[in-house]
Amino acid sequence: MTETDPLDSTTFNERRNFLKGAGAIAAGVLVTKNSNADQSPLTDAQKVDRLASNTYPIRWLFDRRSSRPSPTADEMKKKYGTITLLDFPQFTKDTFPGVRHMDLWSSLFGDPDDGSMFEEQTLVFRGQERKVREFDPSTASGKKWLDKMADKIASTGVRCHHISNNAPRNISDLDPEARKAGIAVAKKWLDGAAHIGAQSMRVNTGGPRIVPPATAETGYPRNEEIEKYFANAITSFREMAEYGEKVGVKVTIENHWGLSANAMNIRIILDEVNHPYCEASPDFCNWEHKYMLYHGLEAVMPYAHTTVHAKYWDRWDSVDIARCVEILNHSGYKGKIALEYEQGPWDGVEGAKRLMTDVLAAL
Repeated sequence: MTETDPLDSTTFNERRNFLKGAGAIAAGVLVTKNSNADQSPLTDAQKVDRLASNTYPIRWLFDRRSSRPSPTADEMKKKYGTITLLDFPQFTKDTFPGVRHMDLWSSLFGDPDDGSMFEEQTLVFRGQERKVREFDPSTASGKKWLDKMADKIASTGVRCHHISNNAPRNISDLDPEARKAGIAVAKKWLDGAAHIGAQSMRVNTGGPRIVPPATAETGYPRNEEIEKYFANAITSFREMAEYGEKVGVKVTIENHWGLSANAMNIRIILDEVNHPYCEASPDFCNWEHKYMLYHGLEAVMPYAHTTVHAKYWDRWDSVDIARCVEILNHSGYKGKIALEYEQGPWDGVEGAKRLMTDVLAAL
């Protein structure tokens, strides 16, 4: 599959056959027929072409509407300067030699000085309501800004590969109107993603930040509460995938809290949606416990074709990047690997550069 080709029915059916094949997962270890051991080693240029820069590690550098006072931001801006998303294609060329693909965080879109391209949303975080202003790709000013971004992409030759999107919310919410509104936001963003040539876009599953547990009031434990969220997530992602197919942008599920924090939950949604424009975009570190670090990645890799987030995060004692990349290799993964350093002993630029070195060494 080339980076510009949609996931065709042959590839999609191969994934299904792989998962149904005897011994696909034995003793928790993923086994595939498409190991890189059977292929010629990648050249240095081919390895670099597998990488994508990522805006999230350097979010502190961006001029934003909602920026709050931050010593980290002050220190990084003093060291590297202040940029906007329109500067990021050139920043990628200057900072990550040879990398020509980008993973863009939705919260950095738009001109922070033009309020007409932003829409206010209310969200509840840890029990507290918070007003946020999100970029709206459907506004006239928003479309003009996307035109500028498309021009920057064309002039620098650095493509937008993936959008890590937080704007569509309530995708599995039990309130039908809230869920409908979240899907509408996702469709606007899919249009915008197509406008700048993105191959894929993450949409969060939503629902409770911590999923409801099973109960055992009578007999064997059962979790009827979580089934309600699954049903809504499946319906929502199917609708978004069908729309994504029309505009040529895949909708992805990242292990990113809530339903998607558990690898099996991701597999359930994707299997039930059963659409080639709905797939996984795994993150090396966004798991709820350390045993998911590698086993969770193994479990979802058969569903990933376009985007993966390589990550260091000091939330864990250690993250074995080589082991994670080996899991990708054994799954036959050919998509992009975005350098999303989260937190640790380095600043965001240094951490992303360290990731680049370690991922290249393991490819």
